[in-house]
Amino acid sequence: MSQAISDVQAPARSWHQIAAALDHTLFKPEANRDQIIQLSEEGIAFGFAAVCVNPCWISLVASIVHGTPVKVASTIGFPLGANLTSIKRFEAHEAVRLGAQELDMVMNIGALKSGDRKLVQTEIESVAKIVHNHGAIVKVILEAPLLSLEEKILSCQLCLAAKADFVKTATGFAGIATVEDVALLRGVVGDQAGVKASGGIRTATAASAMLDAGADRIGTSSSVAIMKELGAPEFSSR
Repeated sequence: MSQAISDVQAPARSWHQIAAALDHTLFKPEANRDQIIQLSEEGIAFGFAAVCVNPCWISLVASIVHGTPVKVASTIGFPLGANLTSIKRFEAHEAVRLGAQELDMVMNIGALKSGDRKLVQTEIESVAKIVHNHGAIVKVILEAPLLSLEEKILSCQLCLAAKADFVKTATGFAGIATVEDVALLRGVVGDQAGVKASGGIRTATAASAMLDAGADRIGTSSSVAIMKELGAPEFSSR
């Protein structure tokens, strides 16, 4: 039975270790320029793996984190995955042109559930090719809360065949990430792709549990709260 994380014990990892695995996200439609600037500065201050924003903010984030180890991440076909393949390809091209180094693309969930494996694989493959040609990486969001066990396994296999760099649990709009799903995804992809956990991860214990289950990355809008919980120095804006 799938379950969320309960805070039963403190994580063993330091704030530095967990920070290095976090994609610091802000996808609220009302997010403004000042909030995106602060998000980027927090990314640098805590050493998060990436700052992940909606596509319209890519250039701004890239200008702030330039010269630091923090990656610029954005989304493709977000959050439903139901865009035309041509649109996803265009989004990918524009995103990398503007400075994105990592793209989280939502898989065509309806196509998978309709048994159209070819569409799912070729779409991922075509986006991955664009992204890889620009030296960037693609993480494919499976939206695991909407999938059966067999569909989760199949989607991972299609991602591997399409040369995706990561498989990702969820957008966070249709359900939460679970340790069971993370462990399953890791079991299917092995060391051939990364695993990103995302959706409802709001505490240090939850983040640590996802890493224990096999996640390489964690997407969360609660990154700063997690750092505070772990005793990191308080962030102060410039």
